Amino acid sequence: KKWSKEVRAHFDKEMRKLERFNASSPEYGIQYGYLETMLNLPWDVCSTDNFDIDKIEKQLDKDHYGLEKVKERIVEHVAVMKLRQDMKAPIICLYGPPGVGKTSLGKSIAEALGRKYVRIALGGVHDESEIRGHRRTYVGAMPGRIISALEKAGTSNPVFVLDEIDKIGKDMKGDPSTALLEVLDPEQNNKFHDNYLDIDYDLSKVMFIATANSLDTISRPLRDRMEIIEISGYVTDEKVAIAKRHLIPKILEEHGLEKDALTFDEGAIRHIIDMYTRESGVRMLEKTISKAVRKLAVKKARGQEISTKVTADMLPDMLGPERVHPDLWESDMPAGVATGLAWTAVGGEILFIETSLTPGKTEKLTITGQLGDVMKESATLAMQYLKAHAETLGIDPALFDSYQVHLHVPEGAIPKDGPSAGITMTTALASAFTRRKIRPRLAMTGEITLRGKVLPVGGIKEKILAAKRAGCDTIMLCRENKRDIEEIKTEYLEGLDFHYVETIGQVLDFALTEEVDTSLPALTPRKQDSTAQK
Repeated sequence: KKWSKEVRAHFDKEMRKLERFNASSPEYGIQYGYLETMLNLPWDVCSTDNFDIDKIEKQLDKDHYGLEKVKERIVEHVAVMKLRQDMKAPIICLYGPPGVGKTSLGKSIAEALGRKYVRIALGGVHDESEIRGHRRTYVGAMPGRIISALEKAGTSNPVFVLDEIDKIGKDMKGDPSTALLEVLDPEQNNKFHDNYLDIDYDLSKVMFIATANSLDTISRPLRDRMEIIEISGYVTDEKVAIAKRHLIPKILEEHGLEKDALTFDEGAIRHIIDMYTRESGVRMLEKTISKAVRKLAVKKARGQEISTKVTADMLPDMLGPERVHPDLWESDMPAGVATGLAWTAVGGEILFIETSLTPGKTEKLTITGQLGDVMKESATLAMQYLKAHAETLGIDPALFDSYQVHLHVPEGAIPKDGPSAGITMTTALASAFTRRKIRPRLAMTGEITLRGKVLPVGGIKEKILAAKRAGCDTIMLCRENKRDIEEIKTEYLEGLDFHYVETIGQVLDFALTEEVDTSLPALTPRKQDSTAQK
């Protein structure tokens, strides 16, 4: 065994202890099992890494379409390892919605590097001993999952996937996430102490890859120890490529059909993505394609002839009515209705912000549509900005005391929150008070401040693709979001015109047209009561 002097001395001491036990005593079995664990562990036994960068890139591209940031990070790590030979392995956290390939990416990285692959599911783990092991004073003591997994792997440098790290529980038995602090700290994990092993073990050569759907439930100290790489999801073109390359051949094989027995038309795949699935990943897409293939498999099992090509017009018979009805830009929208962009866990969406003015006085702005605190505050800010700059915008200040304002975001059953609708709400309210129509096919996103500054927001890629799907060709953003646009592939930006703003004044100058909506009644200030004047 490749033992250090300390480990060898510890083993010899425990071996001498075993010699003093009677073979029939319970302690003998416990001590024997402990020594067996020490012998089975891969002390400083490492597999040879593959440092062929071109080969690694090909392997990653073959197994996964897209995910450029993750692939780039792995290639960088391999390049540095090739130059230094002794670099500590990085600790990466892949964060993103379900079904985008976070777990399978770990397996692909292991294959590319020529390392063993180990996976631990941390969802629901709530006992600290699962990570650090049990002390040998307990009956049925055993090592923690980390040491057990290395024992099975047989090498000290596997690719170790810690799956669902955001779903760790905690109870009276301790908090496993605090035990992981030692495991996932590159400065400490070269001397990881397992309670069962009771001697330090070097984990610095292990490449840890954690996966998470949300960062909110991960403790801040644990988050600081990991390099977080966000996987935002796939766009429609990427999903089509994934379906053709990976999903359809795999599904046909699982359903007992030959690879060339059935093909899906690209229009059919796009129709499934747009009208039958609503997700960031491809898990639901795989299930829906499987459902279509099963319908044909039943016919083939009965000896009937089946079509070798699935087209979009065949899908209603195979999959039933369409389940997803995406919002589209409407050509004849009245004044007071603005189109916003929002980020959701299943990708980007457009939001219609509707404003209605009714005669009557109320001091409270009515807001509906199940909005969270952030969006409610944005609406209050928008209303306050209009009141403060009424004369500049050509609004009679008396109108604010003469009309009740109701702001609504459709789809009230869906909770909505986030700092994306500030400029959209301001535009909708300004349009309602001035009766000026909003520029056609314009979608916007950005937060506002009380003094009229436009702030940058996130999720730009998903929002832009949502605008494109909905038929909007002009997008208004904060000037600071220009750097996000530069990172997006040019093919996704084709046919789109971007307008960057810094203040609400610039927003309203661009968004509001000179055309007055004559279909709505003209606004007139309410006459003041003579008693109230006195």
